[in-house]
Order: sequence, then structure tokens, then C-alpha cells
Amino acid sequence: MSGPQTSDRILDAALASFGTRGYDATSLDALAGMLEIRKQTILYWFANKEAVLAALIERSAAELTEAFEQGLKGTGQGWEKVAAVVRAVFRLAARRPELLGLVREAARLGPPAATQMITALDPLVQRASAFLEAEMDAGRMRRHDPRLLLLSIYSTVIGMVTEVEVFRALGEEPSAKSLVRRRADVLALLRSALMTPEG
Repeated sequence: MSGPQTSDRILDAALASFGTRGYDATSLDALAGMLEIRKQTILYWFANKEAVLAALIERSAAELTEAFEQGLKGTGQGWEKVAAVVRAVFRLAARRPELLGLVREAARLGPPAATQMITALDPLVQRASAFLEAEMDAGRMRRHDPRLLLLSIYSTVIGMVTEVEVFRALGEEPSAKSLVRRRADVLALLRSALMTPEG
């Protein structure tokens, strides 16, 4: 097994565990067991568990950025861009739920993990804020603080795709069909909350 493959395998296992069970509930011993390697092999590539998390956040932020960029390709303006980003997040939820779970886990952990994730995603946030501001200035969206609006959209969308147990408690089992229904509900909610009659 070559070096890059080993470090990538470690990060893949960490993503699966941190993004589903949580960072605190995952030990390096558990990761080593999942990978059928010795803990010392992990420590060869990463100084400690915090270093695994830092490398994972860096890799995951790049993957999220790429997913959003791909989702926005070929979209029009205004509402089409908002809907494209929401669809990209829901596609990620279906294909890579652990990735969005990691975003939620990094936020829960607070600094330095949350700070690193925020910093890595800041270029996307800046672009999104500028886009929302321009849409508001053009009268297509209702006037709100763009950063607060982004936080609200983030909370709504991430909550809808990652809070599986809440939906189970409400009697909805997670499935592809329920995810599509939730996406339609989120899009309808955001459209009614954001868009002016002109938008």
C-alpha cells in the first residue's frame, strides 16, 4: 500500500466515523480497527486525532466547494442559482451524507475545527453574500442581512438533510423518496421567504 493511499484511507474512515458517530465518539484505535491497520500507522501520517480532523476538514471543504461549483454550472440568475445550490446539497446528502455530517460536527465542536471549516468555506460565503446583495438591490429578493440570511438557509438545509433521527421521531423514515420530498419543501419555503413578486 503506497503512502497517499494509506493517508486517504485513514481520512475516508475518519469521515465515515466523525460524520456519523461524531468526533468525540471515535478513537484512533477504533479507526485503526476499521482499517485493519495498527494505530501507529495512523500516527505515522497524522500526529494525533486533531491532525486527522484538520486534514479531513481541509479535504472536505475542497470537496464541498467543488460540489457547489458543479451545481452552479450552467444555471441562470436569481432563484435558479439558489435552487441549484439547494439541489447540490441534497445530492450530497444522498451520495455522501457523512460529508454534511462532518460540517455539522465541525460546527458543534467549536474552535479550532469550526474556525477552520468557516475559513475554508469563506470564499463561497463571500460570493453567496455578494450574490444575495445584488439580488436584493435588483428587487428580486426581499431585503435581509445577507450573512444572516445565509446562516438561516444553511441551518434549514443542513438540518433537513442531516437530522435523520428528528424525522424518524416525526414518523418519516429516511429514503430517497423522503429526501426528494424534503428538497421540494425546502425549495418552496425558501422561494416564498426570499423572492419578491418581481423575482
